[in-house]
Amino acid sequence: MIGTLQCVVLDCPDVLELAEFYQRLLGGEINRSGSPWALGDGWATLHDAAGAPVLAFQGVADHRPPVWGAPEQQFHLDVQVDDLDEAHEAVLALGAWQLDGGGGDRAWRTYADPAGHPFCLVRHAAH
Repeated sequence: MIGTLQCVVLDCPDVLELAEFYQRLLGGEINRSGSPWALGDGWATLHDAAGAPVLAFQGVADHRPPVWGAPEQQFHLDVQVDDLDEAHEAVLALGAWQLDGGGGDRAWRTYADPAGHPFCLVRHAAH
């Protein structure tokens, strides 16, 4: 092992808007004081109480959102939920939009956050 993942950084035009979107989606604390990730204006962080990697947001003036399904799309986030229909309504109310129909019994649906980054809501598998 060479290192440990500490942070995932999303470029965006408005760091606080996107940090607040993900805080409402995932919980956590925005810009935790004393954090080594406090880099000043144009940067925000979201810290999970459970010690998950930091989700960070970097301001980019000429941000161009990825296009879902395009060859240059690099990655997306998966968010586990208990109820897809309930989570669907909640993320739309937060400003996300759906990128696919998610039909049938499929266990996931794909959305874009307010800056256009793709993420999936994935139904928690019953054990």
